[in-house]
Amino acid sequence: MSTKFLFVESVEILRSTLPHYHTFIEVLLVIWLAWFISKRRNNNHESIPSKELVERKLAEYRPESLVPELLKQHPSLNPKYITSRVGKRITINGKDCLNLGTQNYLGLSDSAEIEDSAVTAIKKYGVGSCGPRGFYGTVDVHLELEERLASFMNAEEAIIYSYGFATIASAIPAYCKRNDLIFVDDQVNFAIQKGLDASRGNIKYFKHNNVQDLHNLLVKQMEADKQHPKKAAKAKRFLIIEGIYMNTGNICPLPELLDLSKKYKLRVFIDESISFGTIGLHGKGVTEYFNIPRSEIDMIMGSLEAAVGTIGGFCVGTSFVIDHQRLSGLGYCFSASQPPLLASAAITSLNIMENNLQIFQLLKDNALAIDSGLKEISMLECSSFAESPLKHVYLKEKKDRAIEEKLLSAISIKCVENNLAVTLPVYLEAEKVLPRPSLKLCISASLNKSDINFALNILKKCTEEVLSFYD
Repeated sequence: MSTKFLFVESVEILRSTLPHYHTFIEVLLVIWLAWFISKRRNNNHESIPSKELVERKLAEYRPESLVPELLKQHPSLNPKYITSRVGKRITINGKDCLNLGTQNYLGLSDSAEIEDSAVTAIKKYGVGSCGPRGFYGTVDVHLELEERLASFMNAEEAIIYSYGFATIASAIPAYCKRNDLIFVDDQVNFAIQKGLDASRGNIKYFKHNNVQDLHNLLVKQMEADKQHPKKAAKAKRFLIIEGIYMNTGNICPLPELLDLSKKYKLRVFIDESISFGTIGLHGKGVTEYFNIPRSEIDMIMGSLEAAVGTIGGFCVGTSFVIDHQRLSGLGYCFSASQPPLLASAAITSLNIMENNLQIFQLLKDNALAIDSGLKEISMLECSSFAESPLKHVYLKEKKDRAIEEKLLSAISIKCVENNLAVTLPVYLEAEKVLPRPSLKLCISASLNKSDINFALNILKKCTEEVLSFYD
């Protein structure tokens, strides 16, 4: 018997054993295929618009402008020109003003001693570092500054970055990853927000400085973890706060937050860009202010662009924590390192801070004096921490956001005309929570009693003039 004959016979036997409904299914498939091909042909025909329709659509088309129209009064079209060094006093549009607009808290930005150290560094190293820290960019003053910062903050190790914003935005995603739980105050600054975006973690915002709201979130999360114990066991948990908040001037309730962190096993990161060098007996920030051992904080981040009076940023913590950033902190690995002249300036600033402790008492006294004086201006209110060198001043009578911005801008302009420099903080629409419009006052240790009285009197006078004009 041939192979072909066996194959044909096997097929006939198979057909005879199959149910008869397979023929019905084959017919349905053929019908569906014919319908599908016909529909595609009809759709292709209908997708070609007529010439009249195309011409009508083109006539109606109004493309959106690449650059939106702006009012002629927009601040960006009418910038204020500074024609002097930035220090205790500043020249704006030809007006010699007392400067309460820049973060020169210790009055070091125009220090002759710091200037001399920077000039000496330029003569020795030049103006740049020629590369990232891992590629020819490490200079001996970088290592010295890291050692000094670690010693100043009673930490095992420190790491420095070339830019303050990049420090915060790089340090957070170096540790916080996808699916990690990150509990964050809803008024954190924009650098922290960008770091959170880069982390792609599971962000949980709690109300500003509201410990009870954070506790409620933690309890809710604990209940959710019971439903998915395996997933919960893999997720790391972080708490990210600021020492003194850039957007409000309030100090964090650190002792209460640490109690919750210990109970719910949260790693604590603090941004001390404002509080570093401004509060505490030795200017060491919120841990010193609340008498909390620095070892209880997993990592402290900060900027060198406020009290220290230079450019750059830093992180301090255990060697295990800090060393991790040297390979995972993007702003450290891929950015040119801090110019040696700026590192030298920062070292000199630390010398001044360590050898001149009365500077912190002067700053505290000035902040309290301004806080007390603001309470005497009936049309304004300030809810910032009394000892904070950064004050946010609001209109006492709350209005629409646009109206408040207009009034506060007018007050700021009027103050400059009267030889006082105060500014409005600028926010981006992309921020998680858009803070209420305010006037930002930056208090300096270099102010004397006469300066403070002048600033308060001018602010009161200009506020009264502007509000009476618009009422």
